[in-house]
Amino acid sequence: MKVKELFDIKGKVVVITGGAGILGSEIARGLAELGSKVVICDIRNYDSVAQKLSSLNLKVEGYYMDALDLESIRKTHEKIYDKFGRVDVLINAAGGNMKEATVSPELEFFDIPFDALEKVVALNLFGGAILPSQIFGKTMAKNENGGSIINISSMAAFRPLTRVVGYSAAKAAVSNFTQWLAVHFAFEYNKKLRVNAIAPGFFLTNQNRYLLLDENGNLTTRGKAIIDHTPMGRFGNPEELIGACVWLISDAASFVTGTVIPIDGGFSAFSGV
Repeated sequence: MKVKELFDIKGKVVVITGGAGILGSEIARGLAELGSKVVICDIRNYDSVAQKLSSLNLKVEGYYMDALDLESIRKTHEKIYDKFGRVDVLINAAGGNMKEATVSPELEFFDIPFDALEKVVALNLFGGAILPSQIFGKTMAKNENGGSIINISSMAAFRPLTRVVGYSAAKAAVSNFTQWLAVHFAFEYNKKLRVNAIAPGFFLTNQNRYLLLDENGNLTTRGKAIIDHTPMGRFGNPEELIGACVWLISDAASFVTGTVIPIDGGFSAFSGV
């Protein structure tokens, strides 16, 4: 096979949960530009994001799906299979953090409410990895050519970050689950169904903007510390996640499973000295 063909993802049916978010929608755009048929699943803005991308002559559709509701996942799964007949790729991009689950000058660790921690762990671990993988993975395991599942981990999984206690715990679990599921599918169901994760460094999103920038758009103390510990000296741009996703879902990564790929400008490699 020629090298160019190794990275060919034209015609692949790609489902992206949390696909209307900043990172998910940018990945959707990139994969669709390379010829994939992309299905954006989310609880809001799925229609408007899909329509925006479709207006660029890209093959993108939007479906409502609550990644924390198994029945909602099942219904959306059925609609997608009725329309496309198969799913080649599942990208679990649902996730996020909450102020109420984050240590701050106004909220000590001892006072973080259980329901806030529960919501963050549920969203990132169960909704962001396990539940969609149960429903879509069951049918993807029957694909003759296998497929690819990509979870979204985090720098917080490599090194627990201060303040974001619930988020760090959940993302560490996502990395662990990624490796577990990769082994489980290969041993029990389909050796061509691969499971990997990408671990973005620091990208400005709606969930973390309040931690990294002040009301005037200047770096907070935390934001400056992150930049100082990122050898490339900047935050990431959402489109910089596309390349790793293309690689992981293509034949170029046919022997890659159970990995967590940092996309972080060197943050995880820097010891601080």
